[in-house]
Amino acid sequence: MASHKTYPSSVTNTFTVQKTNPVLIVPAEPTPYEFKPLSDIDDQDGLRFYATGIHLYKDDRSKEGQDPARVIRDALAKALVYYYPISGRLREEVGRKLVVECNGQGVVFVEAQADVRVEDFGEAPSLPIPGAQQLLYGPENFGHEVTDQPLLYIQVTRFKCGGFAFGLQICHVIADAPGVVQFLTAIAELARDNTCTPSVTPVWDRHLLSASSTPLKSQFSHLEYHEPDTPNDTAHDIMLTTPADQMLHQSFFFSPKQMLALRKCLPLHLRAKATNFELITAAVWQSRAIALDYKSDLEVRVLFVVNARGKRKFRELPKGFYGNALVFPVARATTAKLKERPLGYALKLVRQAKEMASDEFLQSAMDLLVTHDRPHFVDTRTYLVSDVTRAGFDAVDFGWGGGVYGGPATAVPASASFFMKGRNERGEEGMVVPLCLPNFAMERFVVEMEGLMEDPGLDFYAC
Repeated sequence: MASHKTYPSSVTNTFTVQKTNPVLIVPAEPTPYEFKPLSDIDDQDGLRFYATGIHLYKDDRSKEGQDPARVIRDALAKALVYYYPISGRLREEVGRKLVVECNGQGVVFVEAQADVRVEDFGEAPSLPIPGAQQLLYGPENFGHEVTDQPLLYIQVTRFKCGGFAFGLQICHVIADAPGVVQFLTAIAELARDNTCTPSVTPVWDRHLLSASSTPLKSQFSHLEYHEPDTPNDTAHDIMLTTPADQMLHQSFFFSPKQMLALRKCLPLHLRAKATNFELITAAVWQSRAIALDYKSDLEVRVLFVVNARGKRKFRELPKGFYGNALVFPVARATTAKLKERPLGYALKLVRQAKEMASDEFLQSAMDLLVTHDRPHFVDTRTYLVSDVTRAGFDAVDFGWGGGVYGGPATAVPASASFFMKGRNERGEEGMVVPLCLPNFAMERFVVEMEGLMEDPGLDFYAC
C-alpha cells in the first residue's frame, strides 16, 4: 500500500504555544473607499468559509537578528495597499449577493512562540500537520458567517530552533488557491525587499464571472448542486454522522512505482491517456466507497475542483486576477458498480466528468447559482478532490528560503482530499493524498488499495 504518514514522537505530544494579543494591520498607505461586488462564482454558499494554510520554515543563520514576525507584519501592511479589498469587510445585499466594503479596517495579525523545532514535524511534512490549530489564529465562531468579519487572519509562530510557522485563515470568497498564492507571493517579495512593487499587479475584474442577464435552461445537470438519489429512503452517510473522535486522518504517499502498478490495472487504451491525478482519484474513490460499506444501490460521487485559469476550454482571465475561477464537475456510480467493476470503469467516469468542465459549464453554473439562491455544493456520499500540486504554496519565500512545507493546514471538510507534491524518506518525489475516514473504514481502505497495487516488486515505506 502507498505508505501512510508517521511522525516523530517528539511532535505527537501537544506542544505549547504562547500567543500575543491580536492586532489589526491596515494598509501602509491610504486606499480607495468603495464597494466591490464579488463574482457569481465567489459568493456561492460553498465558499463562504475560511480556508487555512500553513508554511513551515527552517532557521537561516544569515537572517540572525531579524524577526520573521516583524518582517512579515511590515510586508503585509505594504501588500494590502495593492490588495486593499482584503482589508475590507463583506456585506450581503439583495439576493444574497456579497460585496466588499473597502474601508481599510484591516486584517488580524498575531505573533506567537512555540516550544517545538521545525525538524520535529518530520523531514517531509504533510497533512495532517500535528498541532495545526495551535499554529492558526481565528475566532471560535468560525463558520458560514463571513459578513462584517476580518477577511484574513495571520499568525507567525517562532520555533525554539530559530525556524517559524506562517499560518493563515482567509475567507474563500475573496480568493482561490492560485489567488492566495499570488497574494502571499506579494507579501514575500515585499518581505525580501521592502522597496519593491509586487511582480504581479492584482486585478479585481470579478464582473468577468457573472451570470447571464437572462439565464437559459442549461444543457448540464449540475450534479454538484443536487443531492444524490436515495433509493429505499436511505440517505444515511457515515462520513457526515461519525463523531470527530472516531475519525482517522492519514496521508498516503504514491511513488512513481506505485502509480505504475495502478496503471497496470487499466486496459491498454487508458494506460497512456490517464494523468496521475485522474488515476489516483479513480483508485482512491473506488477503494474509499467500498471501505465505507455503503449499500450497494446507493449512488456515490467524486467531485473535482477544476480551475479555469489558463485552460483553453475557458474564457481568458487577466494576469493578476485573484478571485475564484472554479467549477465542480461530478462523477457518479452505485457502490455495487464500483465494487464489481475494474479500476478502468472508475477512471472512465472520472475522465468523462473532467471533460465536461468548459466555459459553457462555467456559465451554466453561474446562472444556476444566481437563480437558485447561491446553493452549497453537495457533500452527501461525495468525495471532494482538489489538485494543489501546481498551486505554488511551497515556493513562498519570505527571505528565509523555501519552506519545508507549504499548503493546507487541515483537511476540511473531512470528505475532501488535497493532492499535494511530496517526498518520501528515500527522496523520491510523488503525490501525497491526505484522507479522513472512520477508523474501521481506514483499515478496509488500506486493504482495497493493497489489492489494486498487488506487485511483489513494490516497496512500501513511511513518508
